[in-house]
Amino acid sequence: MPAFKPAYLVHGDDHGRIGERRARLRAIAEAESGSGGVETFEGDACTPEAVALALNAMTFAMGRRFLIADGVERWKDAEVQETLAPVLAAMPPDTTVAFFGREDGKVKTPAKLVAAVKKAGGDIAVEATLKSRELPKWAVAEAAKLGITLESAAARALVTQVGERQQRLLRELEKLALEHGEGAHIGVEEVEGAAAPSAERQVWGLVDALVARDRRAATRAFLELRAQGETLPRLVPLVARRLRDVLAIATRLEAGESPAQVKQSLRMSPWAADQRIKEARSTDADALRRALEALSELELASRGQSELGDDTEALRAIATIAA
Repeated sequence: MPAFKPAYLVHGDDHGRIGERRARLRAIAEAESGSGGVETFEGDACTPEAVALALNAMTFAMGRRFLIADGVERWKDAEVQETLAPVLAAMPPDTTVAFFGREDGKVKTPAKLVAAVKKAGGDIAVEATLKSRELPKWAVAEAAKLGITLESAAARALVTQVGERQQRLLRELEKLALEHGEGAHIGVEEVEGAAAPSAERQVWGLVDALVARDRRAATRAFLELRAQGETLPRLVPLVARRLRDVLAIATRLEAGESPAQVKQSLRMSPWAADQRIKEARSTDADALRRALEALSELELASRGQSELGDDTEALRAIATIAA
């Protein structure tokens, strides 16, 4: 049984990574106490007052209780100090509260919340995007985890061609590992021959955001793709294929297969297999089936739509999938 801290705070400007950590924590929480033991606060319902009231409320639920507050970057120091900090200082037993803040520009997680989580004996993790000059060294290290050697010049070329988003860089490294195999030595030539064009990279950014249930990032990626002229008939199958892969794994896990058994049968690199299994464990088969139904309806609505048009149905589908 894992040892849980009374509080966790995950914040920063790497929204995709924050979404992944939120999904993983929720999966662990539901495995520990069931879905009935997890309370979520999102959107307008996510306020310091609401979380404080929930922490003070009596509950008859069995096992550990988990509260997830997503959107704390909108909170103010004064309201945290007045309503929430005193409650965190005297956390109820068998209770864990997790805060998630997706920062952007001047929008930052309040310092009073950081201090209150520290005082409560909680853990704080900052998920920040790396600076441009740090990315090549990071790419070399990530390549080593995949079992391949990436030359420094090749790492710089990869960042130049793919861009600075770490999730996109990871996808390209995964492709290089799959194509060249474990132990391969990757130079500039291999990178230039394998790196995806800009539109393809952004498609995978959309898929990553959807699987991580990051609605804001998914919406932004979709609108950027449409602005570049990408059509729905091209986008929908790419998203559906990834969701079907994760659904197949989630179904096997729910049927009783162990992650090790599933991983052994997957025809992909160990790192890629771990990623797909992690995604499958952070959701459930029914949720993925509903997401695929939304995509199927969108595919029917978009047939023959080769030009830019009304994206209302597509944005509604994105919201459903990311829910």
